[in-house]
Amino acid sequence: MRAFWTVVHRWAGLSVALFLIVAGLTGAVTSWDHELDEWLNADIMEAPGRGPLRDPLSLAAAVEAADPRVQVSYISLGLEEGHAASFLVRPRNDPATGKPFAIDYNTAFVDPVTAEITGRRDSKAVSLSRRSLMPFLRDVHFSLHIPAFWGTDRWGYWLMGGVALVWLLDSFVGFYLTTPRRLRQASGETRHRDPRSWWQRWKPAWLLRWRAGGYKLNFDLHRAVGLWIWGLIIVVAFTSFSLNLYREIFYPVMSLVSKTTPGPYETQKPAPFGTFIEPRIGFAQAAQIAREEAVRRGFEHPAGGIYYGGNYAFYNVSFFDPSHEMGAFGMGLSNIYVDAMDGSVIGRYRPWEGTAADVFVQLQLPLHSGRILGMPGRIMMSAMGVLVAMLSVTGIVIWARKRRSRLLQARQARQARQRQQAEGRPNDAASPDAAAMPRLPRGALRARR
Repeated sequence: MRAFWTVVHRWAGLSVALFLIVAGLTGAVTSWDHELDEWLNADIMEAPGRGPLRDPLSLAAAVEAADPRVQVSYISLGLEEGHAASFLVRPRNDPATGKPFAIDYNTAFVDPVTAEITGRRDSKAVSLSRRSLMPFLRDVHFSLHIPAFWGTDRWGYWLMGGVALVWLLDSFVGFYLTTPRRLRQASGETRHRDPRSWWQRWKPAWLLRWRAGGYKLNFDLHRAVGLWIWGLIIVVAFTSFSLNLYREIFYPVMSLVSKTTPGPYETQKPAPFGTFIEPRIGFAQAAQIAREEAVRRGFEHPAGGIYYGGNYAFYNVSFFDPSHEMGAFGMGLSNIYVDAMDGSVIGRYRPWEGTAADVFVQLQLPLHSGRILGMPGRIMMSAMGVLVAMLSVTGIVIWARKRRSRLLQARQARQARQRQQAEGRPNDAASPDAAAMPRLPRGALRARR
């Protein structure tokens, strides 16, 4: 069985290795995406205005007034002096053609004091420029930035979700292969378990042989480091799978095995890709309804943003601490969902509330990003990204060296057969005399020598 699982581990690992290298390295960087983004784009994300803050809806109106071709889809509600407010935009339809205007940006940054637009960028651009670098790396991490085709933009998420699932299952196989075989008694017939002897045999798998040469060190890095971080690998692999295949597999399965409280994202079907559902109520009314509901529910944070994408017929109003926005990616984010047609509250999300299954679902992104543990968690997940890439590289090296060794042995055997044929001598393996010779016990030739 170990030979079978070795083959499974080899080819499953090779099939996902390159994807994990990309995901690991981009994940190591995007653990610090907010800080790096602000450093790279300080010229548009820092706002010079000082004084009273404008109403967020008036800032959204300023964005649309500056470019009538666009329509705001996300409004920053939690404004801070000195920090530009971000607004997501989508193109309106051109009355002349009936098709969306061609625009070269989807995000506008606005000074919350003066309402001046500090800059624009396309967060979906395939670019390594400082403007688009961090959004590009985030998209690569989750979906390889695979563009939409055949009526959906989910191909990249499905691919990386499948990679995560293979990685998750293969991690259990890899763990099993590090464990020692059972010890046998001298008779070779019965088996016994000696915990001390078993651990002594397993212990070397956890150690690095620093002076044993390049190949052995490479092998130890792959095996020992994989063992030490195996628990974190399971967490990262599982959350990668659950986040990317949330609607397709994860949530439906969770609903079958445990009691969940579905929200509008789980109960509503999105509109066909490329279409837009026109809302009957505006941002102002939806935000006010959500704020009133938040007061009734005792939400501790103010409204930080409101989003209407048009693929679902509801507003998503987020509540978080604007001075600690990155904490929202831990368990510091609450949401209220307002129907865009009649203004009714159709759902809410609040961390640590609901059934055990609900809380488990809530934990997926905070666990994956490490932000549930604050700064130590982010450092840990950044290091994990590098280690995952290292494990993938060392795995490829192990396979390449073993493959080269097998090819060398096969070539030497082929050359030996060719020399025998050239000299007119029969192949030993095909010789009747050789086939008729009795097989000697193992070690007999060594003993005779």
